[in-house]
Amino acid sequence: MRFPSMPACVASALIMSAAFSGCAGPARVPPLAATINEGASLSAAQSSALPANPLKWRIITSSIDRQTSTMSTLYGNDTAVQYARSNAKHDYPVGSQIALVTWTRRDDPRYFGAKIPDHLKSIEFVSVSELPGETRFSYEKFEGTPLAQTRSEDSPNPSPSAQSLLNQRAAVLP
Repeated sequence: MRFPSMPACVASALIMSAAFSGCAGPARVPPLAATINEGASLSAAQSSALPANPLKWRIITSSIDRQTSTMSTLYGNDTAVQYARSNAKHDYPVGSQIALVTWTRRDDPRYFGAKIPDHLKSIEFVSVSELPGETRFSYEKFEGTPLAQTRSEDSPNPSPSAQSLLNQRAAVLP
């Protein structure tokens, strides 16, 4: 049985270690700040003009509209999320608040073929409240840069816009 010479073993070990360690290094790891999508976030000034900051709520479902190149996420407060995940009906209980946040989309510079949120396009809110003997549905829509209220409706029955948000089914989670 013949063993390789010592220089051949050392050369093989050096090549193997260079192959496995040559790609990793601090120069290839992007800084954390580069991974935060500031354009898709709500600034403190923007969120102060809204009834609530929906990005702090939990996700109910999400969708993509390829024709308009937008992506949307339906968020809800705890009451709405608990109801949406345990009921197939769309009659949210009093105290529920949901918000549909819509962004324009752009290519993800880190992953070929992926899309990420670009800029906020609109935020729509639906709140279910109760006055003595009457359930009320309020709908508010904020659009533009900066976000400004463009619609506001309050009635005992959900408006068509509010109903379209209330009709969205919760995503099935494992």
